[in-house]
Amino acid sequence: MTLSFFDQFMSPTYLGIPLIAVALTLPWILFPTPSARWLNNRLITLQGWFINRFTQQLLLPLNLGGHKWAALLTSLMLFLITLNMLGLLPYTFTPTTQLSLNMGLAVPLWLATVIIGMRNQPTAALGHLLPEGTPVPLIPVLIIIETISLFIRPLALGVRLTANLTAGHLLIQLIATAAFVLLPLMPTVAILTSIVLFLLTLLEIAVAMIQAYVFVLLLSLYLQENV
Repeated sequence: MTLSFFDQFMSPTYLGIPLIAVALTLPWILFPTPSARWLNNRLITLQGWFINRFTQQLLLPLNLGGHKWAALLTSLMLFLITLNMLGLLPYTFTPTTQLSLNMGLAVPLWLATVIIGMRNQPTAALGHLLPEGTPVPLIPVLIIIETISLFIRPLALGVRLTANLTAGHLLIQLIATAAFVLLPLMPTVAILTSIVLFLLTLLEIAVAMIQAYVFVLLLSLYLQENV
């Protein structure tokens, strides 16, 4: 059976049951749970320090009304980072390469920020559709353009995360296949290709973390406009 490079992005099934739910549940099992002791171990202490620092940086530009989203945004950040990092392991499935999952995360959260803005400050929320000082003949055109850009935001969130992870996985598979094919023919070139593969893997680890951070950061910026 001939396998395609895109077969790695197919949702795995077992006895006809999709296993994406298992892949989505697994990250929460891997996190260490805090104990009832006064002093925690190094791993839990490091985890708590990272969460506190990230939450402080994320909520820095937000006012007090946006601090209610701290738990949601921090949990989403940890969830996406863990999914992206686990997807780099061999013989694993990355749920965040599925556009449907990323859109399922992006659309409700973006819609929540828009609804909050329309409920709390409808004048300011609608004012974003028309920049101040716009000439009268351009007002209808700019309103249409700003409305389209507003509705494109969740699509951009989902497509950005999907495209970056998919491109990285494809590059890794292509270079790994090239190194495997070249090993018996040109060992020197195969070794150089393996070095490139190692460097690309390090880059993909950075991309997996950065894309999760960008996803949550853009959501916080959308929230900042509407709070």
